[in-house]
Amino acid sequence: MAKKTKKTWKEMSPAARASFVVIGIVQVSLMIAAQRDISRRPAEQINGPKAAWRMASMINFIGPMGYFVLGRKRPGAVT
Repeated sequence: MAKKTKKTWKEMSPAARASFVVIGIVQVSLMIAAQRDISRRPAEQINGPKAAWRMASMINFIGPMGYFVLGRKRPGAVT
């Protein structure tokens, strides 16, 4: 089995470069949105400590999506 080598930026096709950039923009946008929401939302409306969610939101796509799905309390939820 031949060993695959990583392609450099110059070796990537234009479509691969564009998708790489778009994915990066989406990832950074999600992280910024999560960080802003954590900053603006009162601690009572967040499940768990804010500091933990700040750290978790730094993990690629999983962290911000986890925060938006699991970290925020829903309006009218019984606690």
